Amino acid sequence: MRPLRVEYCGEWYTVEEGAPFTIGRDSDLTIDENPYLHRTFLTLSSEYGLWWLSNVGQLLSATVSDATGSVQAWVAPGAKLPLVFQTVHVMFSAGATTYDFTVHAEEDFYNTSLTATPADGGTTVMPVTLTTSQRLLVVALAENVLAQPAAGRAAVPSSVEAAARLGWSMTTFNRKLDNVCEKLDRIGVDGLRGGRGKLATNRRARLVEYAVATRLVSADDLPMLDRDDEGGEARA
Repeated sequence: MRPLRVEYCGEWYTVEEGAPFTIGRDSDLTIDENPYLHRTFLTLSSEYGLWWLSNVGQLLSATVSDATGSVQAWVAPGAKLPLVFQTVHVMFSAGATTYDFTVHAEEDFYNTSLTATPADGGTTVMPVTLTTSQRLLVVALAENVLAQPAAGRAAVPSSVEAAARLGWSMTTFNRKLDNVCEKLDRIGVDGLRGGRGKLATNRRARLVEYAVATRLVSADDLPMLDRDDEGGEARA
């Protein structure tokens, strides 16, 4: 099998066949000294003629997407996923910090294409539409991740910090966060709602992972945060 290349914080790692390549707090790819991060969280290994990403941790999950963001999966503890695309983005959160790295293969098994391309050249990735204020909320939470020049690490702001960034009251912020999470939960996005069997211990981080991985928001949306929108809803 041809080797993989992993990009994280501007550094490159080569993954060869043989022993699993480990990723975590104390691994072949040491992500960070974050105590919320498992010593070994993820592994890359070859099996059955494919490369696999395995979650060997006990608490954390990872969001995986292809280069277009049109294919997205949530890899829970104990799960493994074949890497069939030439470029795969992996995002996960530990505590209040979100991390991402990119896996590059020399060839892919499948190609993806966007199924909906409007006349204006934009793309529709998921069957969900956000209002202006809902998009602002997501962008405010994902700002640090979207502003990164390359894959790496970024802090997800607290609700208080995000509300202050938007100039909203906590009541408004929490209501709109509930609305966004409920909207995405209805289309099957895991980890955004509480309840039996669906614990959402850090839904803000999960929301950021999903929104960035699926291109629901992008760096192109960042100017919204500084725009003086007199139309009302953006700062409502």
